[in-house]
Amino acid sequence: MPDLDDREELIQYYCQRAPEYEQIYYRDMPERRREIDDEIARLQELCKDKSVLDIPCGTGYWTAIMQDSADQIVAADLSREMLAEASGRIRNEKVSLVQADINKPPFATGAFDLVALGFWLSHHPRQHFVTLFESLKRLIKPAGKIWMIENNPPAEGDRPESFGSDKHGNNFKERFLDSGKRFVIMKNYFSEEEIRELLSANFRIERLTYGKYYWSAVLLSPDSPS
Repeated sequence: MPDLDDREELIQYYCQRAPEYEQIYYRDMPERRREIDDEIARLQELCKDKSVLDIPCGTGYWTAIMQDSADQIVAADLSREMLAEASGRIRNEKVSLVQADINKPPFATGAFDLVALGFWLSHHPRQHFVTLFESLKRLIKPAGKIWMIENNPPAEGDRPESFGSDKHGNNFKERFLDSGKRFVIMKNYFSEEEIRELLSANFRIERLTYGKYYWSAVLLSPDSPS
């Protein structure tokens, strides 16, 4: 089992998976695709005329969705390979690609109207959630918002089983690249009750949508103006 504070396995997995990562969005599952399409529509409206930080941006899937309606976007990721994939999706000069670590985001306090966190919370150690949440709240303006999306076990296809867990309750899974190379990475899942309790303890929840395949949320700081 990898050490939770040693992210090398996860980093290497995503660096090497970058060219094939977007297969997850195009599996032939109409109900699953419908949940993604519904979230796309909500996100495009949410980011309209906003300054956005997309971190980690991965291959730029969500960045590309936001690029036409947002005012400006900083798309940040630690992986150079992911940023290279993202660069092929960007067709708008108002998008900047930046190499940055979500654990040490090099951005000014209150710099963004919206921070987008796509498919990252499930990879973040549970014992460090509060630190992550405080960092995200620091980055948004007083009335700013945070958007998250994560998948639920049915989205994992035919390999939903756990490889094991640790004393903090973090779950691990085996993942394989198309080449067959094997990784063991952290991948947590959240019931609707658990994620609502977790988020409400740290944010004001503007919206929580919990589907079969995905859940998404729009969050505000607790002291955000009403």
